[in-house]
Amino acid sequence: MLTGNPGQRRALIRQVEDAGIDHLFVADHVSFHTGLGMDGIVNTATLTAMSDSLRVIIGVYLLALRHPVPVARQLSSLAMSAPGRVVLGVGVGGEDRHEMEVCGVDPARRGRHTDHALAALRRLMQGEAVSYDCEFFTFDKALIKPAPDPAIPVMVGGRSDRAITRAAMLAEGWLGVWCSPERYGAVVESISRQALEARADQPVWQHGLQVWTGFADSRTRAREYVAREMEAIYHIPFERFEKYSPYGSPEEVAAFLSRYIDQGARVFNIKPCAGSEAEGIAAVAEVRRLMQMGL
Repeated sequence: MLTGNPGQRRALIRQVEDAGIDHLFVADHVSFHTGLGMDGIVNTATLTAMSDSLRVIIGVYLLALRHPVPVARQLSSLAMSAPGRVVLGVGVGGEDRHEMEVCGVDPARRGRHTDHALAALRRLMQGEAVSYDCEFFTFDKALIKPAPDPAIPVMVGGRSDRAITRAAMLAEGWLGVWCSPERYGAVVESISRQALEARADQPVWQHGLQVWTGFADSRTRAREYVAREMEAIYHIPFERFEKYSPYGSPEEVAAFLSRYIDQGARVFNIKPCAGSEAEGIAAVAEVRRLMQMGL
């Protein structure tokens, strides 16, 4: 979403704001197999500079591909220019193992690497000197000031047991994808239980869901839109994702997503596939209106 030249992006942001949408999600890739993508933090800085009110959620940032000290500095800088308007989603990737390899990261150890990087990053964002020593990086007395105020919330994406534990131990929310409402609710319950047993601090949880959608006047065309975009990116038949990827009218998509609200989802990253970005934004705004009204 929100591609094009700066003038086009500003026009789309105005449409988003006029539609009452209060947050945007941005993805993050360094060298994805298509060669396309944007750096999540750089893109967030651009979007927050183009709007005085929109919140931007990075969903998800491939933290293992970066050293946590410069990432902490970037986030501190973002927090100064857009206080309270940035949420950091963290994930391990997985769609393209080669993206990890070209950045010098062992794909087989990317989960453990992410655990250490996120633990270090959370300490660095407290504004105190931090030393850290692990098999992936070592640093001594790194100091990043000012600490983000308000603090930048962290959401962890992923479907594995390790990702769920990472969310419970090191985040304020889970960002689910490609799962049933029943599975979503079970994960939310597991995160709460693990956090209660092991964390001194108990967050105010804000869980989210990333979902691909298709919008058109007919379900057939809506399915074509979302299937074409997903297959172009993931190189996997759409049928494998179809039961988790609603398409059709805004009413049909809103009814599908309402089941996740019942299971604890509070933030939705709705990736609209439609005839144009403007049509997609309008459809998402209508979904949002319907969901706020309780259908």
